[in-house]
Amino acid sequence: MLFPTTLVGSYPQPEWLIDRQKLAGRFPPRVRARELWRVPEAQLAEAQDDATRVAIRAQEEAGLDIVTDGEIRRESYSNRFATALEGVDIDNPGSALDRSGHPNPVPRIVGKIRRKHAVEVNDLLFLKKNTDRKVKITVPGPFTMSQQAQNDFYRSPEEAAMDYAAAVNAEIKDLFAAGADVVQIDEPYMQARPNPAREYGLKALNRALQNIDGETAVHICFGYAAIIHERPEGYSFLPELAGSPVKQISIETAQSNLDTAVLQKLPGKKIMVGCIDLSDMKIETPEVVVARLKKALKHVKPEDVIVAPDCGMKYLPREVAFGKLKAMVEGARRLRKEYGG
Repeated sequence: MLFPTTLVGSYPQPEWLIDRQKLAGRFPPRVRARELWRVPEAQLAEAQDDATRVAIRAQEEAGLDIVTDGEIRRESYSNRFATALEGVDIDNPGSALDRSGHPNPVPRIVGKIRRKHAVEVNDLLFLKKNTDRKVKITVPGPFTMSQQAQNDFYRSPEEAAMDYAAAVNAEIKDLFAAGADVVQIDEPYMQARPNPAREYGLKALNRALQNIDGETAVHICFGYAAIIHERPEGYSFLPELAGSPVKQISIETAQSNLDTAVLQKLPGKKIMVGCIDLSDMKIETPEVVVARLKKALKHVKPEDVIVAPDCGMKYLPREVAFGKLKAMVEGARRLRKEYGG
């Protein structure tokens, strides 16, 4: 099918589950942030299951072809995985500059980074149990996690990133073995810090993808619109991914008004085209969605386009997120009709 639709990863968590005002009033947590949850610890897992079912149903009702768990159980896209690893002290956190330039508490690396156990396999199995559609799950990227940590153990940031990569690689293999259709790696810090990304970040990403046969994606963005307000019109790190074994590349075009000619530099890749502006509470019309996608279609074959929001939707009001998804699905339907798919 042409123009399959999907989330980048997250969908808004309900107000009864998490304090959305607190969530929006701080930088995304890198260490645990249990104070965000409204439900007592003893009932939290059950509540997260219920909210995940709601997110799955919303995606199905909106008409998405590939669904996620909405990242409902996560306080941020990265900390659920990053704080589950051996070698990090999360009780005595360190500090690192966020992509906004502000210090944020982060895991402190005190030993060799190792994955102790599968972190997200049960989340994936729950997702598969509750939908008959194709499923995608996301994991934080090794370069991004290395930037969201204080290194008190390794001789160099590259060494830390490579051990993070080995942990991500093991997780991805388990996720595909458990039945994932797509596994997406989130690497926003490749855009935020392009020089170290070129020095060793791409090497770490490729290590995370080593000997992986499934459909993989990497998401690179300019940050959550609710947190990062200034959007450049071009990526500082994107063509470098042409040589990576990743199969899909997720980009944002709506918020940044991206010059999509850069996509010509990614031959052979499927492009997850972000066509929903998450900085604007106004719900797009299907015509706007079609126009944004056609900017990418000047440079990417229709069979290589996947339709998605610019980034995760977790900071949007739920009714706005749902309306935007419905408009996105209708835009994709119109394109299928036009392109014969």
